Amino acid sequence: MITSTLIAVLVVSLIAGALAAVLVVAEYYLANYGPCKITVNDEKELTVEGGKDLLALLTAQKLFIPSACGGRATCGLCKVKVLEGAGPLLPTEEPYLDQTERESNVRLACQVKVRSDLKIEIPKELFAIQEYTCRCAKIVELTHDMKLFRLELTEPATMDYIPGQYVQLRTPPYGKSRKEVYRAYSIASDPAEKGIIELIIRLVPGGICTTYCFEHLKEGDEMRLNGPYGDFQLSESQAPMVFIAGGSGMAPIKCMLHHMKNTNNARRAEYYFGANAVKELCLIDLMQQFESELADFHFVPVVASTQDSPEWDGETGLVTEAVRRGLTDASQHEAYLCGSPGMIDACVKVLMDLGMPETSIFYDKFA
Repeated sequence: MITSTLIAVLVVSLIAGALAAVLVVAEYYLANYGPCKITVNDEKELTVEGGKDLLALLTAQKLFIPSACGGRATCGLCKVKVLEGAGPLLPTEEPYLDQTERESNVRLACQVKVRSDLKIEIPKELFAIQEYTCRCAKIVELTHDMKLFRLELTEPATMDYIPGQYVQLRTPPYGKSRKEVYRAYSIASDPAEKGIIELIIRLVPGGICTTYCFEHLKEGDEMRLNGPYGDFQLSESQAPMVFIAGGSGMAPIKCMLHHMKNTNNARRAEYYFGANAVKELCLIDLMQQFESELADFHFVPVVASTQDSPEWDGETGLVTEAVRRGLTDASQHEAYLCGSPGMIDACVKVLMDLGMPETSIFYDKFA
C-alpha cells in the first residue's frame, strides 16, 4: 500500500516537472520575438529586442516619452501614434483615450508590447529631451513625510526649462526592486540656477522611487534624470492669479514664484496652500520672503485640522473653503493648480462657481 502511494506521488511529481519544463520552453520560444524595427516619424529607425513594452524600449534607446507614473498606466501621458504593428487596444488604455484619439491610432506606449516591427509618430519636440547625470548636493527635510532634494547637474551641466515643467527621475535597482524605475517630479528650483534642479518629494508608503529617495539616497550620490516635460506654465496675460496647491504640489508654484521675482512680474497673485495639519506646512519663510519681494503677492496657508496646534490663528478647513471666502468674483482671474486629481477637481468646481472661465484654469494633476 505504502509502495503504491509512493509510486503515485512520484508519477505526479514527474508529470508536474515535465509540464513545468514544457511551459518554460514554450515561454522562451513564444516570447522570443527577436529583433524588431521601430520606425519613428518616417525618419529614424531603431532596432530593438522584441518582448518588452514600447515605452521601456524607447527609453533604452534614449528617446524619452512623458510618463508620470513610470509605466503603470495610471497617468495616460505616454501617448504615441502607432500606425502599424500595435495590436488591439487594451482595456487599460481605454480610460485615457477619447474617440478621436482611438480613430487616430493613439496608444499608451507603456501598454503596447513590441512583438513585431512598429511604425510610430511622436511630437518632434521629444527628440530634444535629454538625459542628465546629477549629484545629490543637499537633502532638506520639509515635513515628516516630505523632503527637498537639491540636485547639481554634471552632464550636461545646465538645463533650460519653463517654470511649471517636470523631469523624470531614475531610481536604480535596489532591495526588492530589480530594475530601474522612472517617476515624474515637478521642478521646484529657481530657473536662474541653470545648473541646479530641486525636487520636492513626498513619501508614498511602498513607493519604489520615494522609498529609495528617503531611505537610500545620500548627499553626494549620483542620479540620472531626463526632461524637461510638460506644458503647465504661466500665461502672458496680466490677469490676477490664484495659485492653489497642497503637499508636493508646492514644487511648480515655488518655481513660478522664483521666475516672477527674476522677471519683475508685477501681476497680482494669491497662493492658497492646503495642509492637513500645521506640522505639514512648509517653506513658510520663503513664502513670506516672496511677499516682501514681489509687487503684489499674498500667501494663504490653510490648515484642515488645528487639533494638535490650538494656537493656529490662520485659515482653517478645506483649501476650497478658504478660496470661497477669499474670492467673491473670480471672473477676471486665472488659476494655477497643482496636487492630487481629487483636490484639483474640487478646486475647478469652486472656481467655476465663482465665475472663472474653464479656459482660465490651468493645472498639473499628480498621478
